[in-house]
Formats: sequence, structure tokens, C-alpha cells
Amino acid sequence: MKLFSLPTLAASLALLAFPAMAQETPQFATVVDTAYIFNTLLFLIGGFLVMWMAAGFAMLEAGLVRSKNVSMQCLKNISLYSIAGLMFWLVGYNLMYDGVDGGYFGSWFSPKVLETVGLGAEGEAAAALSTGYSAGSDWFFQMVFCATTASIVSGTLAERIKLWPFLIFTVILTGFLYPITGSWEWGTGWLDARGFSDFAGSTLVHSVGGWAALAGAIILGARSGKYSKEGQVVPMPGSSIPLATLGTFVLWLGWFGFNGASQLAMGTIGDVSDISRIFVNTNMAAAAGVVTVIILLQIIYKRVDVTMALNGALAGLVSITAEPLAPTILQSVVIGAVGGAIVVFAVPFLDRMKIDDVVGAIPVHLIAGVWGTIIVPWSNGDASYATQALGIVAIGAFTFIASGLVWAVLKASIGIRVSQEEELLGLDKAEVGVEAYPEFTAAGTRF
Repeated sequence: MKLFSLPTLAASLALLAFPAMAQETPQFATVVDTAYIFNTLLFLIGGFLVMWMAAGFAMLEAGLVRSKNVSMQCLKNISLYSIAGLMFWLVGYNLMYDGVDGGYFGSWFSPKVLETVGLGAEGEAAAALSTGYSAGSDWFFQMVFCATTASIVSGTLAERIKLWPFLIFTVILTGFLYPITGSWEWGTGWLDARGFSDFAGSTLVHSVGGWAALAGAIILGARSGKYSKEGQVVPMPGSSIPLATLGTFVLWLGWFGFNGASQLAMGTIGDVSDISRIFVNTNMAAAAGVVTVIILLQIIYKRVDVTMALNGALAGLVSITAEPLAPTILQSVVIGAVGGAIVVFAVPFLDRMKIDDVVGAIPVHLIAGVWGTIIVPWSNGDASYATQALGIVAIGAFTFIASGLVWAVLKASIGIRVSQEEELLGLDKAEVGVEAYPEFTAAGTRF
């Protein structure tokens, strides 16, 4: 027998006592209506939190590049977010989700359509309810993930790439490359059919951005003067540690929407409980990443680099993103700690390879993303290590090769790198025309 709560019982007695009121009062929302409302709300809240991560990336990059290149990074970040929105509406969403059915991509050039205002006829309302959430909330939530992928590329290639080739690459990445690999799992494509699991995108978002960034860094080359003839690394400190720290905290906050809303439902007690579990695991992985970096740096170098600590937090977040629900808190701490350790050892390795990654995005998003994806079966018994490895290799190979081809074509056609003189002057003057800190920079300096 189902028991009624006191508020429900009181409302029922009031309606019995006043028949006229009962006739005029609208029907109580059904369970389906309530689930639809809360699911839609989850997507909207998660979406604007992930959108806020665009500000985090912009501030992180602005803080980690030199003063003469800050305006350029701000311009790139607001541009890539806008391009991602347009391309994901025009082609990306349906390419990723429409009619994939175990295949390799969905439909082409079919812009996303929203419900009519007020949902129109009852039949349309019923059809909308059957999805469990509004079309607009779903599209918006998926779009901001797409923009995140492009943000990863921006930081790696900072301080020496031309604006327009970067924007052209962003069009291709957000409109085609990211949606195609995303369809393989989230669009119920061929990897999903094989049991590949990536809850919120350690590989589908972060490693994709990392692979695209790696291809670009190799073809673009290092910043002038970054590596001496003797092979030594020349430090090029960023413009603002406080700004980079603020950006990291903004990203940390946005990650609760990134991972939490990837539960995709908030209409039941079980869903809300799972979302809270995801929040805790996400936070603990990030914290473990920071602490691990601090300890390792003190042991190895006898001092702690704050930029490495910031990246330790991000690596912990990326690592837990593939499976933030299933792990215990202890497992989340271990997963995040390994992500932090990856930063400590991968950054100098890239420097030895003379791969210039200005903000450390490749260790954080690519390598930690691979780690987070491969370790999923440790906490999620439905996944297998072999299938996880298959997905990592397939997505990585496709993205790296396709991105490399795009970068190579751009380099051979319009060129992707500014001149040495422009690089020395700074891209704020050479490409943007607006300096971020005009009082503190001067032409010809190497700030």
C-alpha cells in the first residue's frame, strides 16, 4: 500500500472540502512531467557551468602566456566558443547523434531544430515528454562540450600561431572531427556497440583535444628561443599566476557540471544521489592531483612550481571524467593522484622531445585522459581493458592523423606560423592590435 505524505494528504482533504476549488485547480504534475522538468534543469545548469569553463580556459591561458600575447589568447577563446556553437548547430550535433545506429557518423548538414514555443499541440508535447528532456537543453549541454575540445588546442599552440589558420582548424575540429569520434560512443556508434565506456569524456573530449593539439605542436614547432642549441629548456614565465590560478578554480567549478550533468537524468532519488556521488569523486580526484604534484616536486626538485600544481588539479579532473560515478572515494583519490603524477613526469618528457606545449595541455588532457579511460574497468565491472584500449587507439589515431593532415594543408597553403619578428614583438601587436597590458610591455621586449 502506498503511503501519502502529510502535505499531499492535506491538499487532498482541502479539495474534498471545497469542490469548486477542485474543479478550478489544474491537475498535479505527473511523474513524467516532473522528471522532464528536472532532467531539463540538469542539462541547463550543467551546460552553463561547462560554458563557464570557457572563461576558465581563457583566464588560465592568459595567465600562462607572456604579457605580449594575452589579448591574442582572449580573442582565440571567445572566437572558438562562438565557432563551436555555430558549427555544432549547423552540422556537428546531427553528425554526432542522428542515425548513427552502430556506425561511424550520423547525418550531414542538418541543423538542429528546437520545439515550437509552448510546445504547440498536445501531440508535440507528448513527443517532447517521451525524450525525457527538452531539445534545447540537450543541444546546449552537448555544444559546450564541443567548445571545450577546441579550448584545449588553443593553449598548446599559443604565442606563435596565426589567428586565422587556428580559427579555420577550429571550424573543422568542432564541426566534423569531434562529432565523428563522439558518435562512436555517445551517438551509439560502433565503439558503443563493443562496450566502450567514457562517462563524461576523458577520451571523447579531452584526449581528442589533446591529440589535435599534439599534431599541431609538432607541425607548428616550438617558440623561438624555447630550446637552446645545447638542448636546454629556456624558461618563459607566464604573465599572471593569480589569473592562471583563478582560471583553474573556474575550471574546477565548471567540472561539476561537466561530470555531474553527464548523469543525464535528475528525475529520481537514485539519479540525484548518483549526481552527488559524482560531485564528491570529482572533487577528491582534483584534490589528490594537486597534493601528489606538490609532494613529488618537493622530493624531486626541492621546490614546488605553482603552475604544475594547477595542472595537477586539472589532470586529476580529466582522469576521473571517464568514470566519476562507480569509484569509491579512495579509488577516486588514486585515479586523481596518478593523473597528477603524469603531469610531473610528462612535462619534462615533452621538453626533451622539443614539443613546446605552452600551458601543459598535452599531459593534462591527452595523457591523463588516456589514463582515466583505461582505468575505467577497475571500478566499473561492465567495461573491459581490451575494449577501452581499442577505443583509445581508434579515437587517437583518427584524431591525430586527421588533425595532422589539416594542419599540414594549412601550413602549405596559407601558413600557420607568424614571422620571427612578429613573434618577438608579440601577437597582441602583430595580430590583434590591442595590447592587454600596454603600460608594462614595449616593442621588442621578450616579456
